[in-house]
Amino acid sequence: MRPLLQLVLGLALLLGSLGSASGHALEPGYLDLRQLTPESWQVFWRKPDVNGAPMAIDVELPEPCSPRSAPEPSFDGAAWITAWVATCPDGIAGGTISIPGLNAQRTDVLLRIHPLEQDPSTIRMTPAKPAHELVLDLSGGAVFASYLGLGFEHILEGWDHLLFVFALLVLIRDPWRLVGAITAFTIAHSITLALAALGHVSVPGPPVEACIALSIVFLAVEMLKHEDGKQRLSERFPWIVSFSFGLLHGLGFAGALTEIGLPQGDIPMALLAFNVGVELGQLAFVAGVLAVFLLLRAVMPALARQARHAGSPGTAVVGYAIGGVAMFWLVERVMAF
Repeated sequence: MRPLLQLVLGLALLLGSLGSASGHALEPGYLDLRQLTPESWQVFWRKPDVNGAPMAIDVELPEPCSPRSAPEPSFDGAAWITAWVATCPDGIAGGTISIPGLNAQRTDVLLRIHPLEQDPSTIRMTPAKPAHELVLDLSGGAVFASYLGLGFEHILEGWDHLLFVFALLVLIRDPWRLVGAITAFTIAHSITLALAALGHVSVPGPPVEACIALSIVFLAVEMLKHEDGKQRLSERFPWIVSFSFGLLHGLGFAGALTEIGLPQGDIPMALLAFNVGVELGQLAFVAGVLAVFLLLRAVMPALARQARHAGSPGTAVVGYAIGGVAMFWLVERVMAF
């Protein structure tokens, strides 16, 4: 039994080291350019916080602008911000804006441009593409593509959300009940994401994040107490359990979206795109987990069959690992109150 406990502890420590205190990767940076006159722009620059210091990224405006780079930022309690007015005698259309250092990070920068007498536009800058040629007449398709990518990456970098979905996959053995649970989870977090992002619901972030960790603990307990031939609450009514916890997870998604910001004039499109991106990321994760299980069943069929039985060592390892990581997040988030 001791080797099993050592394996459980090792998995818990490994997963805990992969997840941050919030269960998420760093939030994106944000750069806002608002035209004041034909030659001047108000610039707002927001860099994520990394262990009490600004992320090692900067901004460079197009060549005609002065000043091109940002002054020293100040900490607002969540991120590092700075603002200044840049003079661009030749305008910025056709120029290139770049984010030095972004190629070495694991997050994106959302660029928002508000030209005079034109609709604002949104561009997503990534580590693979840290520079962008400025065109001021972008269509709404650029907004959709930017927020679609942000939603997709957010769910795949949100360890707590993925761990909840993974626990559902392990716990619920009946395929149709599993489909119902995933569908209920999707509907629920779509509802609260929309309500919170539009300002109709406002809940403090830290309690929501703690409750999300608690929802994973609940599934881990259900997994460990499961017995063959006896259905736990989460197996008898998986859609109700998933829907209830999905409402909490949607508030977590909304918190991340609030940090990014919604473009005025494109709010419905951006909200839809972000939500679609979240769903696509979730489906990609589920498909990946199922593919790994099918591969395991083909390579090691005895181990795959054994893992499907309640109370088996494999199920115990997974249950204790999930529960250990979730309890770590729960305590850490409650302590952060």
